[in-house]
Amino acid sequence: MPAEPAHVGWGFLVRYMLAYTGTSLLFLAPLLVSLALKVNDLVGIDAAPSRLALVTSVGSLLSMVANPFFGRLSDRTASPWGMRRPWMVAGLAGGSLGILTVALAPDITVVLLGWCIAQVSFNALLAALAAVLPDQVPTAQRGVVSGILAVCLPVASVVGTFLVQLFDQSILTMFLVPCAVGAFLILLFVGRLADRRLDPGRAPAWSMREFLGTFYVNPRRSPDFAWVFASRFLFVLAYAFLVTYQAYYLLAQVGSREDDVAHTIFLGTLTHSVSLVATALVTGKVSDHIGRRKVFVLTAALGYGLALFVVAGADDVRGYLIGMALGGLGFGMYMAVDLALVVDVLPDPDQAAKDLGVLNIAGALPFSLAPAIAPVILDLGAGSYRVLFTVAGGCALAGAAAILPVKGVR
Repeated sequence: MPAEPAHVGWGFLVRYMLAYTGTSLLFLAPLLVSLALKVNDLVGIDAAPSRLALVTSVGSLLSMVANPFFGRLSDRTASPWGMRRPWMVAGLAGGSLGILTVALAPDITVVLLGWCIAQVSFNALLAALAAVLPDQVPTAQRGVVSGILAVCLPVASVVGTFLVQLFDQSILTMFLVPCAVGAFLILLFVGRLADRRLDPGRAPAWSMREFLGTFYVNPRRSPDFAWVFASRFLFVLAYAFLVTYQAYYLLAQVGSREDDVAHTIFLGTLTHSVSLVATALVTGKVSDHIGRRKVFVLTAALGYGLALFVVAGADDVRGYLIGMALGGLGFGMYMAVDLALVVDVLPDPDQAAKDLGVLNIAGALPFSLAPAIAPVILDLGAGSYRVLFTVAGGCALAGAAAILPVKGVR
């Protein structure tokens, strides 16, 4: 078992935050705007929801396998360049190639291929980057660091939507500019990382049992991990319904013009992010100070569910923005503390990247299930996005309930 890491300074934290922001930018910029618009350009508004569902769901399924698999490889990598760095660089290169493929795709088949390449590769990058937290940050700082990292998602969302609307002259620039910015931020961190090293003799031999264990943590042996997994899955499912379908929600329910959708999503993302940042930075520090995690995660999930009910009832852009602002408060509190709680309940510190990869399934699976479930909900609700986002709010409330049985963390 590795020794408790030493206290980390602000230089490391700033670079780590920028790398997390860059990684989030790689995922979010296409997902929030560009991918939906690319699909819409290729097939039209009537077929776009189902085709987008196909692309995002298949990509998410692959990411569920890729993240724990590359996490396990990272845990076992005895490279002169460290355990995590080689996978960050390789994942960044492969994912960028996938994004370029999507941007230039002449049809949905090629979009699907490129998105799958991007998802697999970027998840290799994410698995290694996430493992840096337990590798290098001591327990007493994890709440603060988790709060800082929670800011990365909204910052990436704002930067991504801003760059997309700024470079909306073509689909190519809408995809490639955010990717280039994200790559720069990641390489800035990788170049200065004092990576953890593994003695070649410490890696256990591969076996079929070892391989299958890559994708599984026994819930009987690690019940706290199982409940945290369930809570995150339900919470992210609520978020996935919103971000995957907000473009079509704005067109169909709010009445936005197609030319205004990218700008409206930027405003919503900005509003969401401002309230998220204000909450996350304070919550993570308070959580470390009082030594409690559960109460913050519970309150956050409840608040996010109520915010989605507001979005579901909105008839205009103003109502949408109010819901996004309220959602930012809950999302910020959740993300600020959830990561610290997750690291505190990891079953095995020697397999941190693998176990974080398993937990990442709870973050990836919803983006596969939401596009598959949403068309059914929309059919049952006569095409109503009110019904869809009300279901999303219920998922967030269920995520709050799932955190209650956790016993190993206060």
